[in-house]
Amino acid sequence: MGKTISSCLLPALISCFYLQLQFATALDTITPSKSIKDPDVIISQNGVFRLGFFSLANSSNRYVGILYNQIPVQTVVWVANRNRPLEDSSGILTISDDGNLVVSNGKAEILWSTNITNPVPNATNAQLLDSGNLVLNNGDNGGSSSLWESFQHPSNVFLQTMKMGVDGKTGRKVHTRSWKGPDDPSDGNFSQGLEPFNIPEGVIWNNNQIYFRTGPWNGHTYIGLVDMNTVYLDGFYVVADDEGKSYETYEYSNKSMLIYYELDYKGRFVGRNWDAGKGDWISSYQILQNDCDFYGMCGAFGICYPKKQPICSCSKGFKPRNAEEWSKGNWSSGCFRTTPLQCQRDNNNGSGGAGQSDDWFWKLKTVKAPAFPDRSSIINGECKDQCMKNCSCVAYAYDAGIGCMFWSGDLIDVQKFPTRGVDLYIRLSSSELDKGKSTKVIAITTVIAGIVVITISALFLWCGMAKQRGTNKRHKQIKHKSYSENVGESSIGVKLQQLPLFNFEELATATNNFHPEKRLGQGGFGPVYKGTLDDGKEIAVKRLSKASGQGLEEFMNEVVVISKLQHRNLVRLFGCCVEAEEKILVYEFMPNKSLDAFLFDPVKQRLLDWRKRFNIIEGISRGLLYLHRDSRLRIIHRDLKASNVLLDQDLNPKISDFGMARIFGGDENQANTKRVVGTYGYMSPEYAMQGQFSEKSDVFSYGVLLLEIVSGRRNTSFYNNKDDLSLLGYAWKLWREGNIWGLVDKVILESKSYSNDEKEIWRCIHVGLLCVQEYTKDRPTISTVISMLNSEISDLNTPKQPAFTQAPLMSHDVEDRGSLNDVTLTNLDGR
Repeated sequence: MGKTISSCLLPALISCFYLQLQFATALDTITPSKSIKDPDVIISQNGVFRLGFFSLANSSNRYVGILYNQIPVQTVVWVANRNRPLEDSSGILTISDDGNLVVSNGKAEILWSTNITNPVPNATNAQLLDSGNLVLNNGDNGGSSSLWESFQHPSNVFLQTMKMGVDGKTGRKVHTRSWKGPDDPSDGNFSQGLEPFNIPEGVIWNNNQIYFRTGPWNGHTYIGLVDMNTVYLDGFYVVADDEGKSYETYEYSNKSMLIYYELDYKGRFVGRNWDAGKGDWISSYQILQNDCDFYGMCGAFGICYPKKQPICSCSKGFKPRNAEEWSKGNWSSGCFRTTPLQCQRDNNNGSGGAGQSDDWFWKLKTVKAPAFPDRSSIINGECKDQCMKNCSCVAYAYDAGIGCMFWSGDLIDVQKFPTRGVDLYIRLSSSELDKGKSTKVIAITTVIAGIVVITISALFLWCGMAKQRGTNKRHKQIKHKSYSENVGESSIGVKLQQLPLFNFEELATATNNFHPEKRLGQGGFGPVYKGTLDDGKEIAVKRLSKASGQGLEEFMNEVVVISKLQHRNLVRLFGCCVEAEEKILVYEFMPNKSLDAFLFDPVKQRLLDWRKRFNIIEGISRGLLYLHRDSRLRIIHRDLKASNVLLDQDLNPKISDFGMARIFGGDENQANTKRVVGTYGYMSPEYAMQGQFSEKSDVFSYGVLLLEIVSGRRNTSFYNNKDDLSLLGYAWKLWREGNIWGLVDKVILESKSYSNDEKEIWRCIHVGLLCVQEYTKDRPTISTVISMLNSEISDLNTPKQPAFTQAPLMSHDVEDRGSLNDVTLTNLDGR
């Protein structure tokens, strides 16, 4: 009996297994023989998206679309029949006899179709990918060619790897289109995408009118988006090739992150991230944040500044075209030039523009570049001359990633930014310069007269206080003189007049009285705060702590060293403040903080692909070369480490913290100190043990940093490891074993471009090991390092055993008081 049951069940089990296998292989695919009917769905291979029928909250209409599959909130990213909804649940999505994917109702009426001509009947299938792309293929089992893709016909959502742009040859555009309302996915008024123009820009259209523009793309960012951060928008880039194709796309390195960008029915372009903790989408990015973001708000030659009231004003040399409308807040008519350009008058007089040199340019700082610039690749210094030669040129600007930009018509959509943007130079008649001078003279005269009147009126009141004021003033003078003398007697001999001086009240206001929320971190020098000056400039305020082991010597050392240095890979010092016991340094603000905050963070390090890391390596090399060889002074940094390398908004590195730096004379190569300062793990052996420092001691620190960048691991992370005493020891062991790839960060190894970067990565490890050799004579100079990294020197020496691989440099309980702040000063006396 048992055998009889088994023989009956076996065919049934085989049939069930076969049906399940068939179903599993077709789970993400629609074929001519497999349609989906309401409410059926297909799901992408890894379950990220689903394709099927749905309704919206306040509507009974049925639609076919693509939705996120694994989250509880219904989130629609694409709609097929957005303009012809189903009125009931009789809908079906199928491959038609002619090979097209179609949506039809119970009456067999086709409501939507892919409309592909000449597909192969009975040989097409539609597959839903984990990217959210629905692809109609020509052929079985995935097909050999794509006939149609939903990514090329988007709705209102911009997903990762989607390419939004224009084909210059065919004129075909791939743009998102807004919904008509929150529960109506039919075509709305707004569309968004990339427009090539003369320089590619992102644009939102309201019907056929420009509604918003991002400003030109400079190779890293849209220069009209002050909040756009290329780290946050990881993987975002724009392509404009010689064949006329232009598109923008993005792809996050963190594949587990759910994020999309939506053009909503109000015309707002919003980025949304899934927050699992809150169980909802949160807005992470949005354009159109104020009235000045709307295109042409202030008309021709108008300047929009959201922090002023009224927000619109005319550029210098221009007046409102319609003063009555302007006074009522309608600025669309713009402004007109009050005095013709000299070159225009000369042309009208038949002189052929001989008077062009009498025109001049008024500088308008940090603005959104006006619409429709012409582009030139000439260098910055020639922009002005090029514009001056052409009488139709009314303004110019320069961006390092674009080159010179020129405008010959009206200046439209100029917005004043608190930071970033470009400096715009607007052409004016020379008479406007004279007017400006006359106005200043009148203003100064009026002010002086007013002061005289006030002085006379208040004279008797002041007399009673004069003695006390005089006493206080003398006290301050004596105190400042004493301080200056102390400074003068130091080995540095710096005068504070070498830098702009900030007053303490100004910096207290900028940092909200040094509020804890403004605090960026704590270094050996003291706390560091983020501040914003009255003009909108962001700064980093480094305040000497009274409890700091570092004091006047390090403070003044940093002032004298960095005030004399100007290089793109060195942090800029804006000024300082010395009042009473306060000693403060004011730096440019670095939005991405320090390298170690990225490199050693398990989440953020994924943002550092190999190209970004190599760019950081090159930038540090160039900065160090400038210090050692190319500046007016020869400077040994003595505290080069990951936390002293700051990163700007584009992840470009800038060396900071010069409190420990030393200036060398022209014939000096080496110096000694009785006080060893710096950070253990980065110190060269001759400096840590004997107090000798030179260019080669900086090269040693650079080598440690180079190996940290490649490996993504701190040198000090090995101190509790019995087998490997340091990163240097670990790297040396792998090198001798022929397994050096074991040193490379997994983020790099798992990247798509790894195979193309292998030689460059290996060369960086090789150079790093050459830099950390024990004896100074074996280490290369930084100029040689740069030549090796650029393959100008192809035959590299075999590295010798690095320092500190046999015995630990210090006991494990020594505290490293270094920090992860973007501006730090580390002071560790050797024990």
